[in-house]
Amino acid sequence: MAVGLGLFGLSIACQTQKTVDPTPDPDPPTGGGTVYQTTPVTLRQPANFPKPVYALSQNPLTVEGIALGKTLFYDPQLSRDSTISCGFCHQQFAGFAHSDHPLSHGIDSKTGTRNVPGLQNLAWDQEFFWDGGVTNLDVLPMSPIQNPVEMDLLFSTALSRVQKIPKYKSLFKTAFGSDTITSARFLKALSQFMLTLVSADSRYDKYVRNEVGGELTPDELAGLNLFQQKCSGCHATDLFTDKSYRNNGLPMGPIKDQGRYTITLNEADRLKFKVPSLRNVDRTLPYMHDGRFIRLEDVVEHYRTGVTDSPTLDPLLKKEAKPGIAITDTEKRQLVAFLKTLSDDTFISNRAFAPN
Repeated sequence: MAVGLGLFGLSIACQTQKTVDPTPDPDPPTGGGTVYQTTPVTLRQPANFPKPVYALSQNPLTVEGIALGKTLFYDPQLSRDSTISCGFCHQQFAGFAHSDHPLSHGIDSKTGTRNVPGLQNLAWDQEFFWDGGVTNLDVLPMSPIQNPVEMDLLFSTALSRVQKIPKYKSLFKTAFGSDTITSARFLKALSQFMLTLVSADSRYDKYVRNEVGGELTPDELAGLNLFQQKCSGCHATDLFTDKSYRNNGLPMGPIKDQGRYTITLNEADRLKFKVPSLRNVDRTLPYMHDGRFIRLEDVVEHYRTGVTDSPTLDPLLKKEAKPGIAITDTEKRQLVAFLKTLSDDTFISNRAFAPN
């Protein structure tokens, strides 16, 4: 669907929080000439993926840093009332999306304005949120922590809490050489854990890498062919996104979300949202930036019969006699069959990503 399945409900966090604490503190010296050792970890780089874009040289992965980051990721004390962690909304069994919630669901059961996307393959991304409002993975967590409908805690307060918890002094010392807890170290550790969330072992991956377990059925192969013809213009490469922002013809919802326009104030960006990856798409329902669709079949049907024209509608949806993408009932079934081959059961069940 050249805009393909354009904007499923899948990039990071729910909405951009524009008011955050200042730039993170720089790392302090370890001091005293103390020599400390960490255990290096090499980022997994699947053979069918492009080159990562994250600057690993500025935040090398270590066993100790990843362990600290995972502890922070699942710690509800980073929210105002100590009930909401990053892992509350990013659930592993749902591809690190929020299962069955059309919109983000945070502190005090408050509802946000956008669907929670899945987390995966973050080393290959440079812009985050549906509107691209954050452009650095290392500062990304500041937004949901401070968002009043997500975790609702000043980042400085979250940092202060962590500084008072005895176990963190030990974890920070092991990861960074001293027990000094700074915002930069806090955020780098979270990045290290999130960078390990590499999803690249679906049946599709095994098929393209000619590995055991990569057999596709005739319908799935037909769906792959359709996908390459009609969807890969937006869901490009084996990351299944070209990282662009597009208007995929959704009728305006009750929230009247203007998408990328809220960041750029450029009229050409009205109603444009970031093209998400389709990896684990069978697990990350509901779909679109506002979670309006429950089934993959409903998403495909939107592109077939539901596209609404507007001044910023993506040109790839204007190629037919009417806006949308012409496919038959059989092709719709085949396309859905292929999309389900993008589920990565190894990723979903990997204990290394689960809370301790």
